[in-house]
Amino acid sequence: MFLIHKTDDGHVPPLEYLPSGAITPKLGLALVFSNGTLAVCSGGNKPQYICMTQRGAAVAAATPIPVVRVTPDIIFETVFSGSAAAIKAGDKVTISSDGLGLSSTTTNGVAEVVSLDGNTGGSKVRVRFD
Repeated sequence: MFLIHKTDDGHVPPLEYLPSGAITPKLGLALVFSNGTLAVCSGGNKPQYICMTQRGAAVAAATPIPVVRVTPDIIFETVFSGSAAAIKAGDKVTISSDGLGLSSTTTNGVAEVVSLDGNTGGSKVRVRFD
């Protein structure tokens, strides 16, 4: 999951309530707009929003959910979904297929690694999106 680690100036990003697609919202889920509703973001797509709620089941399409807008001044903390042995600070990697972490793929990377605690699956990593 993508959680706010810090902002450059210390501000707290405001919540926005936007229409979700028929997805199961999860705290820290990367999201993009698709056909007028929020959808799970993955791969080389840059997330526009991060989900700030957790639901046990899918919501109906167009249900408003709380999100935070992704801006270049926010550093998010997440984890690698698998081994990322070759990844180092400054690399740009893609979003994992579930929208909750990072892959080790640098081709078409969108998340710039700021710092990392390790290179194995589950290792914490801090990123920003520019």
